[in-house]
Parts: sequence; C-alpha cells; structure tokens
Amino acid sequence: MRKPRDFDAELKALEAKARDLKARKVQQLGELVIATGADALSVEELAGALVALAATDNAGKKEAWAKRGAAFFRGKSQRSAPAAVRDNSGAQTQQSGGQPVSGGPGAA
Repeated sequence: MRKPRDFDAELKALEAKARDLKARKVQQLGELVIATGADALSVEELAGALVALAATDNAGKKEAWAKRGAAFFRGKSQRSAPAAVRDNSGAQTQQSGGQPVSGGPGAA
C-alpha cells in the first residue's frame, strides 16, 4: 500500500522556497543597483528611469539596453572606467544612443 502524501508539508516547503527566492531576488536587485552605480541616483530618478523602461514599446531601445546590459555582465562596462569619467552628476554616459538613464531629456 502506498504511503499517503502530506500535502500540507509539501505546500509549506514550496511557500518557504518561494519566500527564499523572493528574498534572493530583492538582494540581487540591490546588488545590481550598487554594481551599476545607480545607487548615486536619487530614489525618484531611479524609479522614473525604471518606469520609463517598463513603459517603452520601442523594440530598438530595448534591444540596445539589453546589449548594453550584456556587455556590463561580460565586464566591458563603464565600471572599469575611472570614477571621474563615470560620474556625471549621477548619470551614466550614453554609449549606445539609447534613452538616458536619469530620465532627462529624450526620456520616454
């Protein structure tokens, strides 16, 4: 005879795993903000840039941002540049002609 499944225990284990994954995601997002230098932006600037990114339907811009992000993770980003070159009042310089990170002129 088969042993009955303990659905409550399985559900609790899945909930714990989901909680851990969510906590890890939040931590990794924070680490990404710091690694990219976006922690120099105000909360309002960062939120505005993310809202503009999420709201854009321009596939060309999204592709350019994705390429720039991939280059960042490969280590070809501006983080290897001296801080004086990288720090432009908290805004990253544009290399790909995409939307400004700070949500300034030209932002969607």
